[in-house]
Amino acid sequence: MIKSITLLGSTGSIGTQTLDIARRFNFKVNVLTANQNIDLLEKQTREFIPELVCVFEEKYANEFKLRVADTSVKVVSGIDGLCEAASFEKSDIVVNSVVGMVGLKPTLEAIKAGKDIALANKETLVTGGELVLPAIKEKGVNLFPVDSEHSAIFQCLAAAPPSRKIHKIILTASGGPFFGYTKDMLTKVTVADALKHPNWNMGRKITIDSATMMNKGLEVIEAAHLFNVSADKIDVIVQRESLLHSAVEFDDGAIIAQIGTADMHVPIQYALTYPERYETQGERLSLAKAGKMTFYEPDYETFKCLSTCIDAIKQGGLKPVAANGANEAAVALFLEGKISFLQIGELVKAATDAQKVGKITSVYDIDCADRAAREFVYSNI
Repeated sequence: MIKSITLLGSTGSIGTQTLDIARRFNFKVNVLTANQNIDLLEKQTREFIPELVCVFEEKYANEFKLRVADTSVKVVSGIDGLCEAASFEKSDIVVNSVVGMVGLKPTLEAIKAGKDIALANKETLVTGGELVLPAIKEKGVNLFPVDSEHSAIFQCLAAAPPSRKIHKIILTASGGPFFGYTKDMLTKVTVADALKHPNWNMGRKITIDSATMMNKGLEVIEAAHLFNVSADKIDVIVQRESLLHSAVEFDDGAIIAQIGTADMHVPIQYALTYPERYETQGERLSLAKAGKMTFYEPDYETFKCLSTCIDAIKQGGLKPVAANGANEAAVALFLEGKISFLQIGELVKAATDAQKVGKITSVYDIDCADRAAREFVYSNI
């Protein structure tokens, strides 16, 4: 079991739940980072007494320095500060729970520094999987998935012998707040409607991604990299109750699934304590009280983000980068009330179609494709 943590994105949903676990098991938290929520970050800093804190936005970093001037904590900012945080020498593991493309470079720096990774940042593998996985192999570090679905798959594979052959990965989706909606119905939805997830409590961007099913599209790309399978071996199924978190079908027809409550403490704790399992303080699932689990095929035509991501990973190269970048830009515009809900999927598809497959040889290639996709979105609204 690890003893010390670097936590990237400490004020978000995954970050605060990671600190719940650190608090319970008395893990040393060496590093904290946040974007701009310095009120909560100050409380966390005074409780956990990290050696280094990164506040990504420089103006907030300057204010934070004044607030913690009575402590010995070192305060840094920007992408350079985030990379310094990720490579902090004394930590055993880096929990990456930042949101968006910004998570890629710190992940690569952490791997370079020989750190194990607990990954909750989808974009790291969606955009940079072709760089990250070879780097992990070269440095001999571990990558533990934190997303509930990928953690579930990881746990299912851990329960099978090394000789097992994967027939299918079954990636579950809640269906979000708009399950069963037609395109006509989706023309009327608001930002407030899209932020009402039926089962999970998540950040705003991820909640919108769940509503568009972009979140599941990104997870298909991530799963292809994590488990070294083609997109043809990944099935998406809607599991409305969010009790079955994902499953693996093996060549002999057996399906092993991970079932539990919709509680992110479980996959976070497993990533931090693997291969051990420690007692949970959360609610336990009663199958009798749950009563039933229902399963449905996704609506690929209505929810274009999902089908766009699947097409993108099948083509490979820079296509997934474009899909992710376009989505980040489109979601931000939707949250600002500048585009409609359906325009998110339309813009993501158009920007991805406009991107040539290309080849990823460096972070620069990824940055260029990401920037081009965002500019495409801004110029086509």
